[in-house]
Amino acid sequence: MSTEQKVEVNLEEINIKKRRLEVIKQELKSEFIGIDYIIDELINYIQIWYLMPDVLVRPIVVNLWGMTGVGKTDLIRRLVSKLEYQDRFVEVELSHGENYWYTSVASIFESNCINDGKPAIVLFDEIQRFYTIDPEGKVVTNTRSQDFWELLSDGRLSKKDNKESIDEYMQRYMHSSTQRQKRKNKPVDDDVADDDDDLVGLWEAYNLKKTFVLNESVHEIAEMKEDDMLKIMQQKRDKKTVFEPINHAKTLIIISGNLDEAYSMADEAGETDVDADIFRAFTEKITIIDIKKALSRKFKPEQVARFGNIHLIYRSLKKQDFNALIDLEIRKIQERNIEHFGLKTTVTDAVKQLVYQNGVFPVQGVRPVFSSIVDVVEANLSSVIFEALVESAEEITLDYNFVEKELIATWGETSEKRIPYIGKVDLIRQNNLPDMIANISVHESGHAVAYSLLLGVAPLQLKSRVASSYAGGFSFPHQIHMSEQNVLKKIKIYLAGGLAESLIFGEENVTIAQSFDREDAAGLVMEYIRKFGFDRNFSAYYMSSAEYSMDMTVTDWPIEKMMKNLEQETQELLVQNKDYLVALSKVLFQKGSLKPEEVVEIAQKFGHTLKIHNENHLIIAPYQATLDQQS
Repeated sequence: MSTEQKVEVNLEEINIKKRRLEVIKQELKSEFIGIDYIIDELINYIQIWYLMPDVLVRPIVVNLWGMTGVGKTDLIRRLVSKLEYQDRFVEVELSHGENYWYTSVASIFESNCINDGKPAIVLFDEIQRFYTIDPEGKVVTNTRSQDFWELLSDGRLSKKDNKESIDEYMQRYMHSSTQRQKRKNKPVDDDVADDDDDLVGLWEAYNLKKTFVLNESVHEIAEMKEDDMLKIMQQKRDKKTVFEPINHAKTLIIISGNLDEAYSMADEAGETDVDADIFRAFTEKITIIDIKKALSRKFKPEQVARFGNIHLIYRSLKKQDFNALIDLEIRKIQERNIEHFGLKTTVTDAVKQLVYQNGVFPVQGVRPVFSSIVDVVEANLSSVIFEALVESAEEITLDYNFVEKELIATWGETSEKRIPYIGKVDLIRQNNLPDMIANISVHESGHAVAYSLLLGVAPLQLKSRVASSYAGGFSFPHQIHMSEQNVLKKIKIYLAGGLAESLIFGEENVTIAQSFDREDAAGLVMEYIRKFGFDRNFSAYYMSSAEYSMDMTVTDWPIEKMMKNLEQETQELLVQNKDYLVALSKVLFQKGSLKPEEVVEIAQKFGHTLKIHNENHLIIAPYQATLDQQS
């Protein structure tokens, strides 16, 4: 016969909460840009916890993963506020450091008054810092906060410190009781303390309530006689329930972190020039499998399992998301100016474009955008608002002239103020030397020509003028399926940059930029022969170590020979298409950046027809069609 208590279900209360949850969801979507899908999933997963926490037998664990600045922590804080759980919420950043104040999760919960089994929300933020496997794959020994894994396992936190505390209280109170009894047996003396000295007291009551899990309030316990309190202690200890772990089935556990191992483009922080939609497309391909693989590099297998299977994966923001964010923040400025000064403010699209090209770093999320809005809009508006108010203006307009590099503020009928301004990122782009840009344009065009002719596809993005103190550029490719044929093409694409420099500027003027490409190319050639098994002259696997290792020097000369042959083939390709290479290089030099449509247009002039594919396209052989043709 079951001993479990029947859960009372109040349908009216549940419906009220359900409607409230829907309102919260819509409010969050209006406050956060580009993460509607995360908000939908989050609200869906916490619904049972919010509506009927009593039915839960273990806590709900929700994991949030994403690059920095995507709003993970802020989203949870806003959710907590809207649920009105501020007094039942705690943020925790677990640490390996010796200076860390707490030694256990239980002690953190105790100090925040949520270690009582009642509904609460806890956010374990930046969890990647609590790794148990270091970058070299070695297990990290750490004795602090190990009950975190207990919590994730079954939702229970043991009271490891309770027995010691209980024994201490029992001994102290028994000693006090003995002393009081001795005093009572002595003759009455004016110096004998008042009966109030026998009361528990407020501070002691607070600790006793936690240690013995008392139902009475702190004030009620404080007014008790110590002898009465001793009897309650003895009863609690005899029942053994005081030693049982706290069941946190009603605690909503949110785990948040940045996993660079899953977000392979997270190290491209400086690439403000890379199209945001390209980053978005790559992050859309990240799955729960990628997350678990990334976690396995930081945590033991049994610990990875305890994170569960609820993984909300943030994608990087799209261009339209960044534009919407800029619009939203500027609207807030406009509303404040109306509220504080009664001044209507118009900010033109040119200013918004200025903010975008100086504030959007796709892999850094929203924070750089906020900073640029302050730098471009708020700081410069504040310098002219006072003048507009002095002239009793009711409206002010802020515009930007990209040619003159000036912010232009106008108000009234004739008033105008021009503020020389170059964005911090634009200034870096502007300072690149023309000769350097010319060299980069040819190098990147070499990659683009080989890419487009070998694959029949225009690259996603072509840049020769980027925001970097060290002038550089890039030709951004699609994802390429690594068949034997595509590996060979990829090697040629790597080699084409330096070979284009040699063809246009002469061998003596080739730059060391080709060394990075040749390193990548050589690495692929080595894997082609030693790892992939594509060279029919070598059947063994040459990449093993220890007792299975092969003598790799046997393959050194074939690698050098293959590199030389592929270099020659790439050279011939560029020589045959030199006109296309020169034309593409010149346009890239002039514009600094080319879109796929522009590359296609240039290629058509030289008889080449290229396809344009979006960021999610995978370049792969027609395997299905080939299979269908088999009899």
